[in-house]
Amino acid sequence: MTKPRLFTAEAESATAQSAVVALSGIEAAAARIAGRIEHTPLVASPSLSRLCGQPVHLKLETRQPIGAFKLRGAMNAVLGLTDDQRRRGLVTASTGNHGRAVAYTARELGLAATICMSARVPANKVEAIRALGAEVRIVGRSQDDAQVEVERLVAEQGLTPIPPFDDPEIVAGQGTIGLELVADLPELACVLIPLSGGGLAAGIAVAVEALRPSTRIIGVSMERGAAMEAAIAAGRPIDVVEEETLADSLGGGIGLANRVTFALCRDLIDEIVLLSEAEIAAGIRHAALVENEIVEGAGAVGIAALLAGKVEPQGPTALIISGRNIDDAAHRRIVSGASA
Repeated sequence: MTKPRLFTAEAESATAQSAVVALSGIEAAAARIAGRIEHTPLVASPSLSRLCGQPVHLKLETRQPIGAFKLRGAMNAVLGLTDDQRRRGLVTASTGNHGRAVAYTARELGLAATICMSARVPANKVEAIRALGAEVRIVGRSQDDAQVEVERLVAEQGLTPIPPFDDPEIVAGQGTIGLELVADLPELACVLIPLSGGGLAAGIAVAVEALRPSTRIIGVSMERGAAMEAAIAAGRPIDVVEEETLADSLGGGIGLANRVTFALCRDLIDEIVLLSEAEIAAGIRHAALVENEIVEGAGAVGIAALLAGKVEPQGPTALIISGRNIDDAAHRRIVSGASA
């Protein structure tokens, strides 16, 4: 899907909201979280470079302490809170990695955290969050169900919410990846970004658009329940049924009252590519067998898009390898040849 251009009053209002995230905010986030997150490596992939006839690099956010990029946004958001907001305790809804990021941040700063998740979240991600000392609540069968519980806890107990994606400080934190990309690969021509609620894609797009505006921004998601793709196609946030997928971290809606990420993704993403479950599985296998990297489904979608021939890079290309937190047994099964 190539993004549509909207010229309605609704679109103009959304664009005005998107202005809350700018390069200056991302640079401030980078300074705030320096020393608390990793400047992750950008490594060449000889196999994918041969396949595409262009230099292809992997941005290994798998090297973050929690195994996923989400630590950047969570750390930036929490460090920006007042002392009173921190003392009240943190709460969030998550498909796994954001909850882990909030739990890790809370432990590092000596704060209490409650993580609300649906029954769809893989058990390995739930247990990793518990191991960090956070309280876990399993609610319903969707990210939206978990968010309802967050709103209840905020209203009744006064906890401080840390949104998973639709928040300027979260977007700015994720956007620090864009700063690193341009610094490490100044000739960057194309970047493939896992696309879900849009915090990662929006943040990177703002930074890259400001520093290297000729770079092509491609969002990659799954065919099963791609909420941001559906919203952009419809011209507004809409409800999308959450489905089982190997890219479980990309599940969930973007929120009907989305304030930030919808407008940014609509305006800055040049193209959205959707993948079948078999294609995602192929990306996971390639990462393990060829790149020697353990990568979860959401993190493998950039690789999968190239292997499937759904993106043809024109110049140096970076793939955001967003996370490694896949269940061990599921990983072995997929690498051995199972497609879903």
